[in-house]
Amino acid sequence: MSRRVPFRRPADSGGIPLVGSLNQKTKTSPLLSIGLIVVGAILLLGYSYSRSGGSTTLRESIGGEGISSCTLEVQHAIPILKKVYGDSMRKVLHVGPDTCSVVSKLSNEEGTEAWGVEPYDLEDSDSNCKNLVRKGIVRAADIKFSLPYRPKSFSLVIVSDAVDYLSPKYLNKTMPNLARVSADGLVIFAGYPGQHRAKVTELPKFGKPAKLRSATWWMRYFLQTGFEENEAAAKKFGQTAAKMSYKPNCQVFHLTS
Repeated sequence: MSRRVPFRRPADSGGIPLVGSLNQKTKTSPLLSIGLIVVGAILLLGYSYSRSGGSTTLRESIGGEGISSCTLEVQHAIPILKKVYGDSMRKVLHVGPDTCSVVSKLSNEEGTEAWGVEPYDLEDSDSNCKNLVRKGIVRAADIKFSLPYRPKSFSLVIVSDAVDYLSPKYLNKTMPNLARVSADGLVIFAGYPGQHRAKVTELPKFGKPAKLRSATWWMRYFLQTGFEENEAAAKKFGQTAAKMSYKPNCQVFHLTS
């Protein structure tokens, strides 16, 4: 006949430490949960913010790492351009993507009339942009071909995020065409080598990756093709930018027409 072993409570050395360790885990788990919730909330807010287009400030989106936009840089530089070019800002043509935003901002400047050419497409434009298109102020046009304007139709032509995507073959056609419609000169905003110009999802719109060239390449190209630097404007732009603590994150070239 087997004997029933009497039940004994665990000894102090075995039972109480185990219970204590469980209590410690129970006490720390709320803190861990709160931490995970906070981290999750931060990640969710960051994702939502980036989806809304506000993941970076204007300065961060223009230069340094990540996506860079010289069209945004044009908008940032408008006060300086007004001081440099004065009356030459009376009738401006902007050529580049998101030209509606530049035209709208230029039009808010006193004494300035603005037009725009969108080199890519206007399919996803907002109501304001569609209104500008309907009025004939903004139009879509392939800048590799002749622009639909008469010679010297504008006092100044500003170009951004456009010539970066052209091969020398098409640059040789486009640059003289831009100069043709300008009376007082060209201002070219071009990206720096090493900057990312277009997101992968935007490449179908641009057709190909940007060809980011150095200042030396551009100056050699201008010299070989007969373009002259507007030295007075370039000097004044540099001086005015320094006074206003403005450092462009795109290359800015001032050319005579």
